[in-house]
Amino acid sequence: MRLVKPKKFLGQHFLKDLKVAQDIADTIDACPNLPVLEVGPGMGVLTQFLLPKGRPLKVVEVDYESVAYLREAYPQLEENIIEDDFLKMNLTRLFDGQPFVLTGNYPYNISSQIFFKMLDNKELIPCCTGMIQKEVAERIAAGPGSKTYGILSVLIQAWYRVEYLFTVSEHVFNPPPKVKSAVIRMTRNGTQDLGCDEQLFKQVVKTTFNQRRKTLRNSIKPLLGKDCPLTQDALFDRRPEQLSVQEFIELTNRVKEHLTVNG
Repeated sequence: MRLVKPKKFLGQHFLKDLKVAQDIADTIDACPNLPVLEVGPGMGVLTQFLLPKGRPLKVVEVDYESVAYLREAYPQLEENIIEDDFLKMNLTRLFDGQPFVLTGNYPYNISSQIFFKMLDNKELIPCCTGMIQKEVAERIAAGPGSKTYGILSVLIQAWYRVEYLFTVSEHVFNPPPKVKSAVIRMTRNGTQDLGCDEQLFKQVVKTTFNQRRKTLRNSIKPLLGKDCPLTQDALFDRRPEQLSVQEFIELTNRVKEHLTVNG
């Protein structure tokens, strides 16, 4: 079988270290009895350790060369190899509407988009594990007050418990990426309802972090306009990275009330 050459435009970095691949596969054990979807399997270095777990397994791969390789190397997966773009897929059709675990050695150029898609399908994805850039993993796991705390941190932690599991050296890939990698696990927390308008919550978080060095009084102007009386409150002296998820929920409710009254 001819090996697949990594394609830069797809952000492909093929993992070579089998011990690391086994460790990533084992991260799904914390979410037992669920089917598994692997994103970006490449030549199946992770797939080979997911198969023995005996769970329904589907893999989605956009690279036609990798798909051809997988069909030859893993004939038992033939009907469960999906040649498609994960970001464009309708996930409700995957396992007949059943919840599933999302995992993979994610393409680094779309890792954030993958997690936004996870959030849009959070009722289907109670658990997500996998490998991403270390910097993105740190951002997702960061708490209030940290320089890396941002949009992804707040939006994901509103719905998921995040565990930064371990760091992976750049030298175990072909080609080696210019950054270190990390493996994380995100498991749905008990939140079923945020207690605020969910769309407005996203808007408030994104709007304020888009100017993260400014105080909320200034960064929230695109939503509330200039000289809004609401922003005279001391809360608006703070910067977005200083607010917890709960405080963002409370802020969203105050913004909603103001927009309703003055709409």
